[in-house]
Amino acid sequence: MIKPTTFHIALGSNKGDKLKNLQNAVDLIHVRIGNIKLISKVYKSPALGFESDDFLNCCLVLESYLEPQNVLDNLLEIETTLGRTRTKVNTYEARTIDLDIVFVEDSIIDTKTLQVPHLEMVKRKFVLLPLNDVASKIKHPKLNKEVSVLLYECEDESVLEPIKIWLKNPSKQYGFSKYNYIAIEGNIGAGKTSLATKIAHDFNAKLILERFKDNPFLPKFYEDGSRYAFPLEMSFLADRYQQISDDLSQLDLFKDFIVSDYDVFKSLIFSKITLAEDEFKLYRKLFHLMYKDLKKPELYVYLYQNTARLQENIKKRGRDYEQNIENDYLEKINTGYLEFLKTQTDFNVQIIDISDRDFVENRADYLWILGVICEE
Repeated sequence: MIKPTTFHIALGSNKGDKLKNLQNAVDLIHVRIGNIKLISKVYKSPALGFESDDFLNCCLVLESYLEPQNVLDNLLEIETTLGRTRTKVNTYEARTIDLDIVFVEDSIIDTKTLQVPHLEMVKRKFVLLPLNDVASKIKHPKLNKEVSVLLYECEDESVLEPIKIWLKNPSKQYGFSKYNYIAIEGNIGAGKTSLATKIAHDFNAKLILERFKDNPFLPKFYEDGSRYAFPLEMSFLADRYQQISDDLSQLDLFKDFIVSDYDVFKSLIFSKITLAEDEFKLYRKLFHLMYKDLKKPELYVYLYQNTARLQENIKKRGRDYEQNIENDYLEKINTGYLEFLKTQTDFNVQIIDISDRDFVENRADYLWILGVICEE
């Protein structure tokens, strides 16, 4: 997956319920644009350049997969949603909400509609002071000075007052940190790796990804299943056992929980489909000897997709050895997983039908899935 881009956004309001306007803007940015990592204190500041009520200002750190122009377009739509009406007169005016892109990492953008870094930021204490709360060490890509230095050198003599109410970060509503270990599972092409990766990034989790790409038997299995099924399943079992054992035993004090894109039990599900009966009996004995000592996930999420969608995803990601997978094989895997999950009593199970969802391209679908996973 591509990595999101980090944006620094300045927010201001001096009409109506100012604090509510800021919170509504934060909430809509979370829903429409991306994950909010940090929010500064809120400061009361005098109107600069015109007579009006005091402003409330803050800054936030945002991660988004959208292009900068798309982020700007969404910010303008949010301003409109919250009641801002822009006049054609090029003068300062009171506003319910004002949303500006200050930084886009170290990018320099100069188009008709978007200039980054923001052209006036170095002159505005109401931007620099809250920005310093969340990005004091970030350097201005043109001036090559840290935000803390720009704040120190700023000639704006406005007096800003921090208020004692903090804005709420919508991403904190998801209760992932109440779990120590979450497994995201699904059929071939269901999107388990993509979802586990996004959750790990957005919610500060240690990520464990299956190392299937390194398995030399996998391409051979898809060419000649009967010949290579047993060595494939044995190599997967050994590798999954070793990886999970090692990764779960390594404490990471800087992460809140662990999320993986597989559970070792998938070895038994796949082997039941691929192996002959006598081979499976032997495999099952070996599996249970190993599996009984492993830590089990406290939350097991199974992403269900219908066969047609699975095939679409498999074709889209373009792995040569997967292109001839039969529908019957995928349906047997789905059945195997669902039968297994019905028997589990040791941990919470969430089965989520995502056949009509695209959580990679559609943020609303991603947030919907997070809500389902975290519901009590």
